[in-house]
Amino acid sequence: MKFVAVTSCPTGIAHTYMAAEALETAAANAGHEIEVETQGAGGFTPLDPAVIAAADAVIFAADVEVRDRERFAGKPTVTTSVKSAIHDAPALIIEAANETTKTPVPAAGAGGGAAGASAGLAAKNYGHSGIAKVRGWLMTGVSYMIPFVAAGGILIAIAFMLSQIAWGETGVVAVTEVPLDELIANFSVVSLQDWAAMLFLIGAAAFGFLVPILSGFIAFGIADRPGIAPGIVGGFLAVEIGSGFLGGIVTGVIAGFAALWISRWKVPSAIRSIMPVVVTPLLATLITGALMIILLGRPLAAVSDGLTEWLNSMSDSSAILLGVILGLMMAFDMGGPVNKVAYSFAAAGLATVGASTDAPQLTIMAAVMAAGMVPPLGLALATTLRKRLFSEAEQENGKAAWLLGASFITEGAIPFAAADPIRVIPSLMAGSAVTGGLVMAFDNTLRAPHGGIWVLPLIGGPLTYLLAIAIGTVVTAGLVITLKGLGRTREDIAVEGEVKDAVTV
Repeated sequence: MKFVAVTSCPTGIAHTYMAAEALETAAANAGHEIEVETQGAGGFTPLDPAVIAAADAVIFAADVEVRDRERFAGKPTVTTSVKSAIHDAPALIIEAANETTKTPVPAAGAGGGAAGASAGLAAKNYGHSGIAKVRGWLMTGVSYMIPFVAAGGILIAIAFMLSQIAWGETGVVAVTEVPLDELIANFSVVSLQDWAAMLFLIGAAAFGFLVPILSGFIAFGIADRPGIAPGIVGGFLAVEIGSGFLGGIVTGVIAGFAALWISRWKVPSAIRSIMPVVVTPLLATLITGALMIILLGRPLAAVSDGLTEWLNSMSDSSAILLGVILGLMMAFDMGGPVNKVAYSFAAAGLATVGASTDAPQLTIMAAVMAAGMVPPLGLALATTLRKRLFSEAEQENGKAAWLLGASFITEGAIPFAAADPIRVIPSLMAGSAVTGGLVMAFDNTLRAPHGGIWVLPLIGGPLTYLLAIAIGTVVTAGLVITLKGLGRTREDIAVEGEVKDAVTV
């Protein structure tokens, strides 16, 4: 048979391509043909329409809204998560083959979520298709938000680092007080202060889009393009009112459903053509903005302020506990939705700290990144210390995991967890929890929302930060080695390794 597939994850980096590779391998092993469109962070190359037309079935392995989904309308469709494609690609190939014998299921339309078309498979993976849709909408917003967080956060962090060289101890405050018009009129290429101010202003501009983009693309996930304008406007109002990240989520949902509702109105053919570009955005924007200003803005701002006050009032013990919880979340699904909730919570906090150098949000970001680095690093260490416990394929993955872990790509641990989840996942969670708690205890800070060890100069207390990562790495490696060795002889391990390698081949 001939299949086509689309893979897409919130960050558009690791999961997207791992899922594509898993599907290609599974299809080839089953004697089928498959072409996969990876809708990653760098954009995507659409499948040839002739290839889609010739396909017997479609597989959507996506945690965010599939772009241009209407191209696949009328094809038998299997819809699932990226994680399912990575963990059990052969089962998806069988599911797709079985779908060809059933009545074709039309692809989801403009309002469909990333995981909504195949209710049976969605229910099997998520427990309830409605939950899958909600998660898809939220992850769509997060996926478009992350590039703004990364660009803005790293630029601001570099600006603060340069400002301390240029101005001294007062540099972090001074760089935030340089007006844009003054910088444009007097910019000097030989002035370190001007460069620091420029980087800060650009980074702050990128950060300013964080909540509007989140809101706009949650609405896009619900209502497709007509939801973008009302969602972005609602997100901007959320920032202006002070409801922040929480307000952006609420306005995204309101804008999306308002646009979806209006787009389904039965209208005369004379105005049908202008509905998606004029009428729907106009009315949905009005509804979203009015609800935010009149009813929801102040209550949401109060909740947001309460959360900020709680973070600022954390004692040492509660901060360590928060670090442990965030560490557990980062390792639980290694780049999945639980991981992304923890990451989004930390990244959104960066937008609220301003010129502060000791805000708890900076420590939370440091804890989240360190905890996310530990799983692949721990497994890399384990494969180095006890090679016989791992198959040849896992040993090769272990070599790559050093770089993935150092670069804060938690997904580097997925191949190990997929092969042996009972032993591996608890070990990862333990190591990450230890690291998260230690970072909070050491009071490390971080302004860059990504980068791993490559942004070490931007970390407050880099030596203790590395120590926390090293301790968590050792804990994970020790537990993996211990659990994999319990109750198994050398011969058992050798046989398991041969079987795993045979399956991989």
